[in-house]
Amino acid sequence: MKRVSPTRNIGAPEHIGPGVLAAASGAVLIWAATVVVTKFVVGEVDAIVVGLMRTVLAALLTAPLVFVLGLRLPRGGAGLGLLMMSSMGGFVAFPILFSLGIIYTTASHAALIMAALPIYTGLFAAISERRQPALRWWIGVAVAFVGEFILIYFRLGLEGGGEDVLLGDLFILLGCACSSLGYIGGARLARTGVSSIATAFWGITIGALVALPVLAWRELRVDWLAVSAESWGAMIYLALGSTILAYVLWYWALARGGIARVGLAQFVQPVITLALAAILLSERITVPLLVAAVIIIGGVIIAQRPPPSARASGGESRWRRVWASVVDCRRRSGVEGGGDGR
Repeated sequence: MKRVSPTRNIGAPEHIGPGVLAAASGAVLIWAATVVVTKFVVGEVDAIVVGLMRTVLAALLTAPLVFVLGLRLPRGGAGLGLLMMSSMGGFVAFPILFSLGIIYTTASHAALIMAALPIYTGLFAAISERRQPALRWWIGVAVAFVGEFILIYFRLGLEGGGEDVLLGDLFILLGCACSSLGYIGGARLARTGVSSIATAFWGITIGALVALPVLAWRELRVDWLAVSAESWGAMIYLALGSTILAYVLWYWALARGGIARVGLAQFVQPVITLALAAILLSERITVPLLVAAVIIIGGVIIAQRPPPSARASGGESRWRRVWASVVDCRRRSGVEGGGDGR
C-alpha cells in the first residue's frame, strides 16, 4: 500500500496579497469567537435550539441564494449521498453536539479539542480511502492525541471538574468527528466538480429542512419573550457569521492564496479563542492548559507539514504540473498518442 500524506501541499502564489490575508484573518477571527459566543448563548437558550437555529437562520439566506446564483445540486445518487453526508455532519450534528458540549465544559477546552479537527479529518479520510499515511503524519497524530488525552483526562484549567465536564468534552469530540465526516463528503463532491460554496449553501439549506421539525418541537421549551437582545445577536452571529460569512471568506482566500499558505492561519485560531475566553468569560488559563495547547497544536503542525522532499522540490513540482497539462492538451487534440481528436 502506498504511503501518502492525507494533506497535500498544493501550489500557491509566492506572496499573499492584503485582500487574501484580510479574508483569511477574518474567517479565523469569526471562528475563534464562535466558541465564546456559543458558550454565552447556551447560558440563556436551550442548547439544542441554539444548534438548530444556527442552521435554520443561515438557511434564510442560503435558500434563495442557491437559486439566484444558479448553484446546482449534484447529479446521481452518489453525489446526493455525499451532499447529505456533508449537510448532516457539518450543519446538523456538529452544531447540536457542540452546543450541548459547551454547556458542561469551558470554551478553552472546546477550542483545544477542536484544534485537532484537521487530524480527525485526515484520519477518517485515510480510513475511507484505504490509504496508509506517511510516518510523519502518524507521529503528529500521536503527539496531538497525547495532548488531547492530558487535556480531557486531567481536566486541565478546570476547578473541581467532574463527570459533567468529561461528558461535555466527549460531546465536543463527537461533534468534531461528525464535522470531519462532513468535510470528507464535501471534499469528495469537489472532485466531481461541485464547488465548495455550492456544497456549503445546499448543505445548509437541506440541513435546515431536516432541523425544522425538531426545532418546532424543541422551541416550546424556550420563553422567547425572555430571550435577551444579546442572545438574539449571538444566534444571528452564529448563523450569518460562523456558518456563512466565515466559509465564504475562507474558501475565497484558499482559492487565491493556496491551501499550503493560507491554511497555516488556522493554527492561530485556538490561541485567539483562549484569549477571548480569558477576557470575555473570565476563564483561567493555567500553565498546564497552555502546555496541553502547545502539545496539541504542535502535533497538528507536524501532521500537516509536508515532507522535506516536497518542500525542496516545490518549484520543480510546479513545472511538472505545467508540463503534464501541456501533454494532456496535446493528447486531447490528437497530436500525441494516436488520439482521434474527440
